[in-house]
Amino acid sequence: MRREVLEVNGTAYPVNIHFENRDNSTVSIRKKSINIRVPISINREQMFKEIIKMKAWAKEKILEEPDRFKEAQKKTYKRGDELKIGDKLYKLDIDFRDKESSSARITGDSVSLVISSNLSEELKNKHISTLLSRCIARQRLPALHKRINELNQDHFNKKVNKIFFKYNRSNWGSCSESGNINISTRLLFAPDDVLDYICIHELAHLIEPNHSENYWRLVEKAMPNYKEKEQWLKDNGDNCVF
Repeated sequence: MRREVLEVNGTAYPVNIHFENRDNSTVSIRKKSINIRVPISINREQMFKEIIKMKAWAKEKILEEPDRFKEAQKKTYKRGDELKIGDKLYKLDIDFRDKESSSARITGDSVSLVISSNLSEELKNKHISTLLSRCIARQRLPALHKRINELNQDHFNKKVNKIFFKYNRSNWGSCSESGNINISTRLLFAPDDVLDYICIHELAHLIEPNHSENYWRLVEKAMPNYKEKEQWLKDNGDNCVF
């Protein structure tokens, strides 16, 4: 990946350029960066032209919709707050203590967090978000294992190695060459069918490691209306955050 900057009306926007095994170039605007994906198979001159074209498109869109690039307001938590994940409501018990580390545990429908009082407000909120993500994901991991194995058996029948939940803000999921599947904990806020789509998206990579036409045929065969799930993520993904 290569990082660049695109300046629009005096504001610098980070650009992440990914070089991938794919057939076409794409560009997307997110809250924190502009993501450009280009095929590694084309020559340098073609690649340069594609990147210039993608940047021009992004600049035009930012000028048309400047609010689209504004980063969503970060969540803050206090004792007594409730956090809804799917059909379950968790009550938060947050305590600040003079200690080096922070910790969290779930008892029934209650999440008890002990946060270091020696941190800045920003780091306190970061610790809370990270710990909530970790402990709720740990509780939901068996259900994720079960669902991925069901979808794999129904549509792909490939060997899956390890399955993880990760608090990943850069993507919704990933599949490694060794067959490890990572799913972002942000999807705990999404409907079950959207989570299914990301699981199918990653399972399809066990057969096709790139985003070729054959890859998308595999995804569509497993979930014919997958584009509806992609649209849901585009419309609501910024709200899926701990």
